[in-house]
Amino acid sequence: MQLFIIRHCESENNALWKRTGSDNGRFSDPALTTVGQQQAQVLADFLSRASAQKAENSSAGMEFDNFNFTHLYCSLMRRSVQTGTPIAKALNLPLVAHYDIHERGGIYLKDPQTEVNEGLPGPNRAHFEQHHPELILPESLGEKGWWNRSYEDTDQALERARVFLRWLENEHGGGEDRVAIITHGGFIQSLIAVLLGADLLYVEVKPEREIWIKSNNGSISRVDFWSDFIRVSYVNRVEFYPPYLIT
Repeated sequence: MQLFIIRHCESENNALWKRTGSDNGRFSDPALTTVGQQQAQVLADFLSRASAQKAENSSAGMEFDNFNFTHLYCSLMRRSVQTGTPIAKALNLPLVAHYDIHERGGIYLKDPQTEVNEGLPGPNRAHFEQHHPELILPESLGEKGWWNRSYEDTDQALERARVFLRWLENEHGGGEDRVAIITHGGFIQSLIAVLLGADLLYVEVKPEREIWIKSNNGSISRVDFWSDFIRVSYVNRVEFYPPYLIT
């Protein structure tokens, strides 16, 4: 099995941080910006061309550009769904929503008085059926909103990554599936930390510093799962974007 990890394209909160260096005024569930929409279409076109060509990079000793996804999952966050929609269309694949690949924290906003991150309900089934009728929803999603719980801390996010990897192995392991997930920077961090076997990426190596694996908007990373080992084949590929679309 191969796992392709795609970070969502540029969101309103990404653009806010780029402009201000702050999350003041952030959205609880941001949409893609105009740049993000352009990135999503460029990404979809690239994946479609590369999959059709089934190109191989012999010098790297692996199928570098042979994507040919068999399954495509996204989180229930707007920026992930909006990134996945043109990809699903270009590849003629169903886009399946997965509870466990959302961004760390969940759906929340900071209370301006207490400065505590307060969990919010998030969109419900009716919202998705109206705005994203093509999205295959979890059967358990009802009318209360898919999040509808407290803010998620780092330890909970790491445990969620473990749960997802166990599900991935049970559902797709041991075969030739090529699974793509459209997820988020913080969750990618959690996944890599768990794959390395510890909470390594969250240990401060010096005061007020931690190790961070960079994932640009719309980037692709790949992890290969073999019976006796796991190989991280590449991380943060963005060479298919023109420079002005790399964010």
